[in-house]
Amino acid sequence: MTTETTTNNNTVEKDREAFADKVFQAVLGAQMVQTAYLGYTLGWYQALNDAEKALTPVELAKATDSSPRYAREWLEQQTIGRWIVCDNPSESNPDARQFRLPPAHAGVLTDVLALDYLMPLAVIQAGWGKDMDKLVDAYKNDTGLSWEDMTNDAREQQAAQNRPFFLNGLAKILQDSMDSATVERLQTTGGKVADIGAGYAWSSIGVAHHFPAARVDAYDVDAPSIEQANKNIALEGLEERVKAHCVDASTVVQDLNTHYDLVMALECVHDMNDPISVLKTMREMAGTDGTVIVMDERVAEDFAQANKDHDPVEQVMYGFSCMCCLPDGKSRPNSVATGTVMRPSILRMYAQQAGFREIEILPDENDFFRFYKLLK
Repeated sequence: MTTETTTNNNTVEKDREAFADKVFQAVLGAQMVQTAYLGYTLGWYQALNDAEKALTPVELAKATDSSPRYAREWLEQQTIGRWIVCDNPSESNPDARQFRLPPAHAGVLTDVLALDYLMPLAVIQAGWGKDMDKLVDAYKNDTGLSWEDMTNDAREQQAAQNRPFFLNGLAKILQDSMDSATVERLQTTGGKVADIGAGYAWSSIGVAHHFPAARVDAYDVDAPSIEQANKNIALEGLEERVKAHCVDASTVVQDLNTHYDLVMALECVHDMNDPISVLKTMREMAGTDGTVIVMDERVAEDFAQANKDHDPVEQVMYGFSCMCCLPDGKSRPNSVATGTVMRPSILRMYAQQAGFREIEILPDENDFFRFYKLLK
């Protein structure tokens, strides 16, 4: 065996060990996501956060009407994973050990309005496991799996993940994209906003709160989402100014005398089986003077750049695409099958085919989303 061969074999062996460790770390991550699903669904994280002191397994189980033995195993697993803390790990009686949720962790796991609230990502990822056999069938037979056919985790948790940003950060970016006269109209004298693919309508609600004179129409084809949207709108006291419609936006016929000042589609164009038709409708809705905004995923300009950067955001977007967005897109006839990773060049192509002249990428600091202004 030559020196060169020995060196190559050693390199392969080191690479193999490194990759084996990477697979093992992925398994650990998957386990944490699965047990996070249990903690979220059973109310264990919330109970730990609400408690005035550290809780024993028995106390946690009593507070949540669940099993003490399972609670103990979960608490210990979460402690080893460094998600929660045990105050007395040397206690010989396992049922007397006391566990708490550190304040820095509590916000990420339980504060539903915090911009760094990430529990929905864990819950949605674990929830997709329920659909794995259906996904295998779709992959094998080149079919799809719609939101309607997935478990409700996907619908609920996407809304929960976007809610903090839609309520606390979205409207300022939208305001900066419009001229001062339009902003003034939405804030003081009246104006209209169309929210395409609105889901649970947190985006519509956020816009309505920021622009107190605006009237907002929220459109979505998913009936359960619109049902929940109406509940959210009522809870926020916005029934007079925000209306939710269960309808395909591409079929909406507009009266030319009632164009919208702002037409937006937020994190949904990549899911559409026929985005060009929807973008055409958005252009018609906006008329001559209205602003058209698309918010979608912040992904690299091309695959080569993404492969070079190894950006974790890019990786998570591909994961969403494999498990949800691409199967949903392919669940309808004649789909363009975009998938989550819709690069700027793809949106530009769709927009130009829909009659827009160009797209403008807006400046913002969001880690996950990119905003585009579609120019007529």
